[in-house]
Amino acid sequence: MHPLTTLLPVTALAVTLAVQAQDAAPQQPAAQPDQQAAPAAAPAQQPAPAAAPAADPNAAAQTRERIELTRDALEKWVETRRTIGVERRDWALGKDLLDSRIDVLDRELKTLADRTKEVESTLTEADRKRDALAQEAGALKDASSQLAAMAAQLETKVKGLVKRFPVPLAEKLKPLTQRLPEDSTSTTLSLAVRFQNVVGIINEANRFNREITQSSEIRKLADGSSVEVTAVYLGLAQGYYVGAGGRIAGIGRGTPEGWTWTESNDNGPAIERIVAILRNQKPAAFVPIPVKTN
Repeated sequence: MHPLTTLLPVTALAVTLAVQAQDAAPQQPAAQPDQQAAPAAAPAQQPAPAAAPAADPNAAAQTRERIELTRDALEKWVETRRTIGVERRDWALGKDLLDSRIDVLDRELKTLADRTKEVESTLTEADRKRDALAQEAGALKDASSQLAAMAAQLETKVKGLVKRFPVPLAEKLKPLTQRLPEDSTSTTLSLAVRFQNVVGIINEANRFNREITQSSEIRKLADGSSVEVTAVYLGLAQGYYVGAGGRIAGIGRGTPEGWTWTESNDNGPAIERIVAILRNQKPAAFVPIPVKTN
């Protein structure tokens, strides 16, 4: 509030109090001009002036009481106006502070709303990825089941093929063939290991089948004796052995029950010559020898 606005009622109240005080004071009669101008030496006797009326004590007391009451009221009014001014100032400061806090909260709410939208968007994207991963997991599970069935079929076929392997190849593949599961439906081996075993066995079998292989073996003869011989394998299809300087010989073939050997001593010299050619002891030549095919 402007200072003039506050001082105007105070000034008016002060003027009112002054007027009341003047009215309450006793009135003195004014001197008459004719009496003051009379000569001092007049011999005539002047009459005594009339006595002034006495002041009313009750009126003066009432006036002072009104003045005290007015002063108290004025002080309370000034204190009240001061209190109102302080309250208005504090209210204005508090309003500014509340407005600032409201602005801060509005910004925080907007930030939280934006973050909520981002989180919802992220969750939506995560849900889509989760669904895609679930579908992919289902597809992989189906593919894994198919691969497990395929691995079981291959293992069964490889087990039957291993029986037809000659001794050199069977000994070489023993670390892999021993890892083939006895029951393909209840094995704990991973699909990767199972396929590695199958592929390794098949690769070695193919390599052996493309080559002519020699090996030194102990062969049991029909009379029950055993003799050391040199065996020659034409891949997995045919095999020969010769020993005792060509006097002992035989022909072998792979069967589902394993390799079977038949003595053929008449072919001993021819087989002995083949061994010499393979060892570079004789020049290469065509050597007639019996071959049996399925």
